[in-house]
Amino acid sequence: MNYFATIFATSALALMLVLSHVPASEAQLSPPTFYDATCPNALATIRTSIRQAVSRERRMAGSLIRLHFHDCFVQGCDASILLDETATIRSEKTAFPNVNSVRGYEVIEAAKTLVERLCPGVVSCADILTLAARDASVAVGGPTWNVRLGRRDSTTANRDQANRDLPGPDSTLQRLIDSFGIKNNLTPRDMVALSGAHTLGLAQCSSFRTRIYSNGTNIDPGFATTRRRTCPQTGGDGNLAPLDLVTPNSFDNNYFRNLVQRRGLLQSDQVLLSGGSTDSIVTEYSTTPRTFAADFATAMIKMSEIEPVTGQSGIIRRICTAIN
Repeated sequence: MNYFATIFATSALALMLVLSHVPASEAQLSPPTFYDATCPNALATIRTSIRQAVSRERRMAGSLIRLHFHDCFVQGCDASILLDETATIRSEKTAFPNVNSVRGYEVIEAAKTLVERLCPGVVSCADILTLAARDASVAVGGPTWNVRLGRRDSTTANRDQANRDLPGPDSTLQRLIDSFGIKNNLTPRDMVALSGAHTLGLAQCSSFRTRIYSNGTNIDPGFATTRRRTCPQTGGDGNLAPLDLVTPNSFDNNYFRNLVQRRGLLQSDQVLLSGGSTDSIVTEYSTTPRTFAADFATAMIKMSEIEPVTGQSGIIRRICTAIN
């Protein structure tokens, strides 16, 4: 087992012990053993499916973590982002922060199809998406964590909320702090740790063009020049560049080391180290990967438990793209 996967084991156990003492009225989700009786092979099946998808395309790990994030920030972690457009549903897939950007839908649907063959109508798309984010992290050397289960799927989507609440690539530090904290109860430290998911994946030219042509003081000139080669001032909006300059396909703390060198690709990355209240967190993560890995896992648990649909609410979708 790799370094990042092993260092979190003690912290995860401690957190689960805390969660086990939450009063029943507050503990809406159930332990990771939730499906042991009703679909005992579900978690292993999902894990294998996600590992295979990431093995085919390493970039998919970051995409699945981002897909989970974009789901949880809109109506909570209810798989609403997976719903297609219908006469009665305005799909979140077509919201500005998601369209032609968020990806991995087919990977979740493939895992769902396999699980449905084992135990039809038992495992929710929301739980599969949450487990997929964890399994994707592990597949590229990131930490693991315990996922509480029992989420049910929404029957609605909310495109307007997606457009309003998902932070964009030009977000200010205060906008990020507010987006994570006001509705979602995530602290600035959680926000910085979750931003560290940008140690994985790629971004489109249109999302960082303004930054690399700004000639500002918070960007390394050589880095800006390099990025301009594949991101012209006009055209090439879909051209891609790595969010982590050094190791974009592996989970590590190089994202934060890039920020220290003023090489954050997005403006919303670099604002984390720009003379503001989160500077010390970025500096800490840049020098102590153990702390970053543990904090990332803790923050992912907190994010995965934003307003889950549980009990008799919602449904268990048979396919993730449509209501039954």
